[in-house]
Order: sequence, then C-alpha cells, then structure tokens
Amino acid sequence: MTPERWQKIQQVLARRQPDLTVLMERVHKWHNFSAVLRSCDAVGVLEAHLIPAAHGIPTEDQNPSRHTAATSGSAAKWVGLRTYPDTPSAFADLRSRGFVIYAAHFSHKAIDYREVDYTQPTCILLGTEKWGVTEEAATLADGHIVIPMMGMVQSLNVSVAAAVILFEAQRQRIQAGMYDRPRLEPALHQRLLFEWAYPDWAERCRKEGRDYPALSPEGEILWGDAKP
Repeated sequence: MTPERWQKIQQVLARRQPDLTVLMERVHKWHNFSAVLRSCDAVGVLEAHLIPAAHGIPTEDQNPSRHTAATSGSAAKWVGLRTYPDTPSAFADLRSRGFVIYAAHFSHKAIDYREVDYTQPTCILLGTEKWGVTEEAATLADGHIVIPMMGMVQSLNVSVAAAVILFEAQRQRIQAGMYDRPRLEPALHQRLLFEWAYPDWAERCRKEGRDYPALSPEGEILWGDAKP
C-alpha cells in the first residue's frame, strides 16, 4: 500500500454519495452497462441497481455488498451493484430507503432534467437501449425527466444520458457542499476502506468467516492476534 494509493482511496470514499443512485431496467449491453457504472464512479455514486434482462448481463455471481469486477481499471470495482428479480421489488427497496425515483422517459408530464432537485435522495431510472423504460416502471416512477434535444435524433444513448443527468446532479451537490464532508456511516466507511485497499485479503476473510483486521492511519494491516 503506497501512501499515494491510500490517500486516493480515502479521498474517494470521503466523497461518496449514498443517497444518489441509478436503477438500470434491463440494460443488457456490456459497453452501456460499464459506461453507466463509470459515470456513477465519476460523480461519487456508492451503489447502483439493476433489474437484469432475461438474456443479458450475467448476475448470478454478483454480490450486492461487494465490488464485482476482476480488473483494476473497471469502475465496477468501486461501485456496488444490487440486483432485483423484477421492477416492483426494485422500487419497493429504493423507496424503503427514502429515494425519489425519476425515470428518463418522454411523456406528457416529463420535465427538463435540470429542474429536478438532486440534493434530495435521488434515483435515476434508465431503460433498455432500444425501448427505454417499461410502462410498468414509468407508471411507478415519481416523475419523468428528459434531456432537451435540438437535432433530428430523439434521444441519447442510455449511457450518455446517464452521464448527462448524473453530472447535473453532481453540479447541484457541489454547490450544496455535499462533497465537502464524509457522508458514509463510520462502520460502512471502515469496511469499504479495507475492501478497496486489500480486496484479496477481504475475500479471504469473508470465506473464513473472520472480521476484517484494523488498519493503521497509514493504511497498513494491523493483524494483532488474527494473523493469516
């Protein structure tokens, strides 16, 4: 653990926003899925949500409490992913945690995406690459938002739309000072510090049913009597 790496991990975790997220409804193309997660990481989203397509991104090995990617450059290492069997269960879980859900969906009641107050607990709902969100999800959503289009095409690619909306949310939250102080609960913050800094040791501890060891202020593992 280099000092630079340790400092970067601490800085990123200190800016994570537990009350800003996205829900991908049956987004099934890997490049779009990865691009959305990359934007989530860039603006500080702690955890994303997914309702898998019947034939799309495999999720059977994904654990909502862990970072799932194998490569160090992947945003999925730094953004948690929670999956659901269907749309109603996803909405129920998000609403139980206080999220207001806005669907990126063109309708008669849709408003400009910049008119939303993203400083409140906000979930952005994104639909399939071709058809957008389902009618079920559109009906369940608290509101509909659109990105104004001045050209011939009617919509942006789902991952581009996600980035545009998320960076507006980031802009509002920066102005509100929401990145100026850590916003994670202390226990979650400490758990993620260890998992991000030492993913291999974290995996071993989980398999063996052991608590994570403490970390020194410099990011070194303090094994104590729980040596490997």
